[in-house]
Amino acid sequence: MSRKVLFCCITISLLALATAGAQIGRRFPSERKIVPDPVTGVPLTFLTSTPGGDSKIYQTHHQWTADGKWVIFRSNRAPGQAMAVHEETGEMVQVTESGYSGMLCLADHSMHLYFLRGQRSPEPADAAQARASDSSQGRRGRGGSRGPSQIIRVDLEKLFADSKAGELKGADEYEHVCGTIPVEMGAGGDMALDPTGEFAYFRVDRSEAARHLPDDVKVAEPFGPRGMGAGPTGLARMNLKTGEVKFIVAVPFQIGHVQTNPWMPGEIVFCWETGGKAPTRMWTVKSDGTGLRPVYPEAPYEWITHEAVITRDEVAMAISCHRRPGTGIDRADEWGPSGTGEHPTGVGIVNLRSREMRIAGQVPIGDPGRSVWHVHGSPDGRWAVADDFQYRLWICDRASGEMALLADLGHKTAARDHVHPTFSADSTRIEVQTAMLSEEDRSLNICIVPVPKSWLGRTYGKTLAP
Repeated sequence: MSRKVLFCCITISLLALATAGAQIGRRFPSERKIVPDPVTGVPLTFLTSTPGGDSKIYQTHHQWTADGKWVIFRSNRAPGQAMAVHEETGEMVQVTESGYSGMLCLADHSMHLYFLRGQRSPEPADAAQARASDSSQGRRGRGGSRGPSQIIRVDLEKLFADSKAGELKGADEYEHVCGTIPVEMGAGGDMALDPTGEFAYFRVDRSEAARHLPDDVKVAEPFGPRGMGAGPTGLARMNLKTGEVKFIVAVPFQIGHVQTNPWMPGEIVFCWETGGKAPTRMWTVKSDGTGLRPVYPEAPYEWITHEAVITRDEVAMAISCHRRPGTGIDRADEWGPSGTGEHPTGVGIVNLRSREMRIAGQVPIGDPGRSVWHVHGSPDGRWAVADDFQYRLWICDRASGEMALLADLGHKTAARDHVHPTFSADSTRIEVQTAMLSEEDRSLNICIVPVPKSWLGRTYGKTLAP
């Protein structure tokens, strides 16, 4: 066999292996194990327990499929792909094949997963030649220019069934292109689903937003030391049945953390993203572009962050207390006089209808965790939950204000990311990501923390949630 033929055979074999390795529906062995928390003793169910480059979906979005059985997460077990793990059996299934961009969005009432997938325009021949020349000189290009993005729907029910039966088909059997977003809109991966399943909302870039921003609105400058927060940006939507794309609203600042209200169709919540404290962090708007307003009138001394819609009428937020009170560097830096305990801090909950705010709970004064960081709440309105600056997990009884350490999780503060707690739809358990099992204190695993039975058994005179 000639070298040329041998090379071709090896190349074809490697391509075949790569394709097989990336196949949607590929199964992975269970890693599920139950480990007691080293401090509280709460039984922690690790759905992944080896260093596979795992991370959960952000806490503003659904984590479980509509049937409540599977948890969707990101992982390097299949590089660049999304995974599902069955909460009871631990079996894992790959649920994308050609990658995704940004947020993974699970439907409320169907076994569907949605996400953005960026496309690249074909590369002209002369550009390809130039790129080849650059490559020979040590400079590498990706080839082609950024093309339009598509919103993809994955039929998880069919995929899981075929994967279990060993009858997998091509990706086109499970993935459906809902529509294409024009490249001019510069769609970002920050996306959320309407609870009706009819629309997806996504962020658009400055050039598109500038076309819709009123002339008398002043564009925001960067805020804080990270050089973020400048606008304009905007929101648009896609009809997932017809593929029609429509602009919603433009704002003079940088949009982040786009989320929807699972109980109220057409209600969107998002933030002014600065990478830290914002002039006014939380915002809401209707899907038709009306009703744009701040969710909470933030004061200069308040550091509001990591908001999440938790019930039909409520948004939880972290009011940070991570800096020392007093004067000096803690009060004179670019973030301003914010994030200290001189004013109320803790888990704040804002009512979207009455606009009233209440402090649900606080990390105890003097505790090494210092402050709540990322927050969520149970859909039944009974509990709030938060991680702290020691990467531990706290639970709060909203009726009494009791704040208790639920899980220490090894307080691995060198972890690749924060805990990011999210409640299940039935309000009985919380999903987190944690480096508790990591030997190098960095790699994350997917973990389920139960609400203690003693807390679940508590009764109240009336329902807290509407």
